[in-house]
Amino acid sequence: MVKEMLKEKAGYLLSNLLSQGGEYGEIFYERVRACRIQLEDNKIDKVQWGIDEGVGIRLIKDGKTYYGYTTEPTFENLMEIVRTLARGQGHGPVKVGQRRIRGWTDLKIDPDEKGIDYRAEFLLRANETARSYGDKVKQVMVVLTDRTRDILIINSLGEMAEDLQKRVVFFTDVVASQDGIMQRGYESIGIKGGFEIFERIKPEDVAKKATERAILMLSAKPAPAGNFTVVLAGQAGGTMIHEAVGHGFEADLVQKGLSVYRGKIGQKVASELITVLDDATLENHLGSFTVDDEGVPAQRTVLIENGYLVGYMYDRLTAMREGKESTGNGRRQSYAHVPIVRMTNTFIAPGKDNPEDIIGDTKKGVLVLKMGGGEVNTVTGDFVFEIIEGYMIENGKITYPIRSATLIGNGPKALMDVDAVGSDLGWSIGTCGKDGQGVPVSDAQPTLRIRSMVLGGTEV
Repeated sequence: MVKEMLKEKAGYLLSNLLSQGGEYGEIFYERVRACRIQLEDNKIDKVQWGIDEGVGIRLIKDGKTYYGYTTEPTFENLMEIVRTLARGQGHGPVKVGQRRIRGWTDLKIDPDEKGIDYRAEFLLRANETARSYGDKVKQVMVVLTDRTRDILIINSLGEMAEDLQKRVVFFTDVVASQDGIMQRGYESIGIKGGFEIFERIKPEDVAKKATERAILMLSAKPAPAGNFTVVLAGQAGGTMIHEAVGHGFEADLVQKGLSVYRGKIGQKVASELITVLDDATLENHLGSFTVDDEGVPAQRTVLIENGYLVGYMYDRLTAMREGKESTGNGRRQSYAHVPIVRMTNTFIAPGKDNPEDIIGDTKKGVLVLKMGGGEVNTVTGDFVFEIIEGYMIENGKITYPIRSATLIGNGPKALMDVDAVGSDLGWSIGTCGKDGQGVPVSDAQPTLRIRSMVLGGTEV
C-alpha cells in the first residue's frame, strides 16, 4: 500500500521538496522482515521476529544533506517532512519513473516460507556437533539471522528503482578451556539468498571448524614478538583488505582528508602483484545487490590495478562534488539513516602462485589462517589485528600453533611488501560499521606473503 502511494505521489512530493531550491531530492522506502534465533547453554534461548517499515526523504542543497524519516509513512506525514526540509529558491516540476530498475533475489528455499522449528533445527545440529568434542568445550553459542528487505527509491532525476534482498547469516562461537587456559573458536557463513546455503555448507561443518579451532588453540604456544615474514592464507578472509585498506578508498573519507590514499590516483600504492576490486554484482555474496540504497545499479569497481591506484568508491553526494558518477556504493543501514559510501564485496584478485609453494618458499615466518577484530587509522593506514588461528613456519614447514598474537602494521606498506599472491581466493563475511551504521559485506583475498610485519606476542 505504501509503495503504491509513493509511486503515485512521488512527483508531487519531490516537486515540493525542491520548490525552494536544491540539486537533488530522493524518497527511500524500506520494509524489513527480520528473524534472529539464538542457542546457548544447549537450548534455544532467544527468538526475535519483527517487521519494520518506514520512509526517508533526502534533499541535497548547496552540497549539504537534509534528511527526515517517518515510521508512519502517510501522505500527510511525508508532506510535513518535505515542508520541513525545503529551503531556498524555486525548482521546476519533477518527472518520476523515466528510468526503472527492478531487482529480485533468486533463491531456492525462501526464509519467508519457513517457521521457527525449521530454523531451530540448524542450530540444534550445530550445537550437537560442537558438544560432541567433550569436556574441553565449555560454551557454545549458535546464531541464525535472516532478513527480507524490500526497498524502493524514487528521485528527482526521474529514476525509480526497486530491489528485494534476502540474506541469511549463520555462525557458531565456541569457548574451550583446559588447565586454566581459555580459547575461543568462531566460524560464520552468509549469503544473499535463502536457506539453500545449508545445502552447500552444513551447520555441522560450521560448528566443527569453530570447535576444532578453539581446542587447537589450547595447545598453542605463546606467540613470539618481533618482525616476521607473514603469510596470510586465503581462508583467513579479507579482513585486512577491508579494514586496513578498503576504507581508505571510500570517497567521503578521501574528500575529508581522512584517507592515506588521498591525491594518489595514478600512483603506485601497492606491489605490482596486487589488484583490488569492489564488486556488488557477484552472485549470492552477502554484500551484493541489484541496486544500492540510492537506486544506482550494482557495479564492479577497480580500485588498484597491478599496484596502481585507479579509482575510489562513490555515492551520489561524493560523486556530485567531483562531477563524477556514483559507483553504486551508496548504502544505508535503514530508512532512518542517510546513505554514505560503503564497501560491498571487496577483494584482492587471485594471482598465479601455488599457495603451498608460497609456504614452502618461506624460511621463517607466521602463517595466519583466521583473522579477528582490530583497529585501523584511515589517515595513516596503521592497523592492529588479532590473530585467531596462526602457526609458525620454519624452513618451509608449518610447525606449531601460536596464541595471543596480533599483527601490527601499515596498510599501504603491507601491500607494497607483498611478494607472492596465490591462485586461491577465500571469502569472509561481516557487518561493516561506519558513522554509527552497519551494513552486510563480504571480503576476500588469495594467499599473500608479506616480506615483513610486526608480530605482537608474549615471547621475545
